[in-house]
Amino acid sequence: MLRKLVTGLLSAAIGIAMVSGAGAAEKITVLTWNLPVYGEKIDGWIKEFKQKHPDIDVEWIDKKGTEWPTFYQTQLAAGTPPDVVNIQGALWAEYAANGQLLDLTPYLQKDADFAGRFADGALDLWKTADGKTWMVPWYFNRTLLYLNKKMLSAAGIAAAPASFAELMADARKMTGEGKSGFLTTNFDWLYWPLFKMNGVDILSGDLSKAAFNTPEARSTLVALAEATKSGAINNISWTGRWVEPNTAFAAGNVGMYLAPNSALFWAASKADWINEKNVDVVDPPGDWSVPNHHGWGVSKASKHADAAVDLIKIATSDKWQRTMAETFSVLTLNKRVDESVIASLKTDAPLKAKVLELAGSKLDKIVGYLKTPKEQRVKDAFWSSVQPALLGQADPNTALGQAEGKVNRVLTSR
Repeated sequence: MLRKLVTGLLSAAIGIAMVSGAGAAEKITVLTWNLPVYGEKIDGWIKEFKQKHPDIDVEWIDKKGTEWPTFYQTQLAAGTPPDVVNIQGALWAEYAANGQLLDLTPYLQKDADFAGRFADGALDLWKTADGKTWMVPWYFNRTLLYLNKKMLSAAGIAAAPASFAELMADARKMTGEGKSGFLTTNFDWLYWPLFKMNGVDILSGDLSKAAFNTPEARSTLVALAEATKSGAINNISWTGRWVEPNTAFAAGNVGMYLAPNSALFWAASKADWINEKNVDVVDPPGDWSVPNHHGWGVSKASKHADAAVDLIKIATSDKWQRTMAETFSVLTLNKRVDESVIASLKTDAPLKAKVLELAGSKLDKIVGYLKTPKEQRVKDAFWSSVQPALLGQADPNTALGQAEGKVNRVLTSR
């Protein structure tokens, strides 16, 4: 009798568990990078997603840039990474190399609309030498050169600089009385066009060793250090990060500013003088630029990879990318959206239209973007040695030699 009772209770418990399990919805998670203000729009994606996948819930998680890598690494170690991940810059290369991202190439190959919505060359930003594409674009900035037309005119400068030498010469002409001729942002290699103008690469073509310790690099570094000492280059270029250089340009006392397009829009929000009458935008000499961009990927451990890709397709659709572009004044690299948004701005916001149009071109001239899992360590190794030289606190030749040694040790370490 007791045995029958126990058996009956076990059967009932199993039945209840099966019913409970059958009713529990599956779930995917999406991790974004410092966009807490975008929650309402992400809720819109989720509603569209639920129409296609009514049995799969979506959890949205957002982390600040300083917290995002630690959070994702922790989730990877636990075996529970977010299914959909928004990753900045070249950080994705580390996860791809470690087998932690899903190759999106098959999804792009079998969905012509998905692959075809992106601008020419856009997908190459997230493609490795083996032909695999690990991410797709979400939003995009790149470095451009912003010209204070009043300061150029006062110095008798009629055209934008066409070489590094002209850039330095023009900077000297506009310097004095609390004014500096040139300013750059420095994080994430954003200053690298200054070296590339003189033919200097960061790493060898196979990314195996440092390539920057050359006579051209030494002369470039010496010139930058001397210009900084004289005041022709504002030293905030080497000490500030985001708010500081943007604020300096917004004050109206800087002749030329090398920065991502988002930096100009930030500065313009603080200074009414930044408009098409007073500011022009051009590519730096040589057309070289450094990207500052975000993309979407899928964790390889995702149990719902197809659904995760469907969510990315929604996020990068014309509808939602137009919302992104209009909300944040960014390029999306969705070519239909960018063309439409730029066209709509040309009458009421011609400077913004010109900036976005220029930023979306010449993607084949990207520099300072290392598709290596050691990118962050390489950057830190280089910068820690070279920054003091730029500020006149170390010998440039010695600094480059030290940087070369540090970088090569990083590249040969496990």
